[in-house]
Amino acid sequence: MVKHRGFRKKTRHKHRKNVRKRGLGSVEKYLIDYNNNDKVDIITDPSQHKRGMPHSRYHGRTGTIIGQRGRCYLVEVKLGDSKKTLIVGKEHLRLNSVSIK
Repeated sequence: MVKHRGFRKKTRHKHRKNVRKRGLGSVEKYLIDYNNNDKVDIITDPSQHKRGMPHSRYHGRTGTIIGQRGRCYLVEVKLGDSKKTLIVGKEHLRLNSVSIK
């Protein structure tokens, strides 16, 4: 019996792209600069899985940018009663629609 313990296990539906959005994303996604205290949504991009892809348990969560480390951002996410600090690449982030208004 094979045991599956990989980083992307049980994510067949979560990390699937629409047929017309397959492949690499647009360049505009890499040109966005985020500031501290910006609210961002963590939406993992399955086509970019080497740089700063967070664990699948954080997919769809909202966090706050608290700093920058290299080309990635430090994002603080509340998970249950604790707060976690993630290092996430900018291709896996987007501004929260509530904070834009």
